[in-house]
Amino acid sequence: MNYKNGRDVLPPSLLSELQKYIQGDLIYIPKPSNQRASWGEVSGTRKLLAERNKEIFQHYCNGATVAELERKYHLSSESIRKIIVKAR
Repeated sequence: MNYKNGRDVLPPSLLSELQKYIQGDLIYIPKPSNQRASWGEVSGTRKLLAERNKEIFQHYCNGATVAELERKYHLSSESIRKIIVKAR
């Protein structure tokens, strides 16, 4: 998150109005909800996990056991089972 000075980005009338409520403090102004990215979309984490989960399911379908997948992917048996059930 980048810091921006209100004097540089806001019209003087809006700056004056905001100063009635807050002065000298930082304020976060969120994006509208329809413009926000979902978790992991920007960083690519969502895509990486989807690919990993698909790979886990493929290994399972090819005969790998849950215990083998636990060791290979460093996940709990519960996590492996959830991935398999969700992929079916």
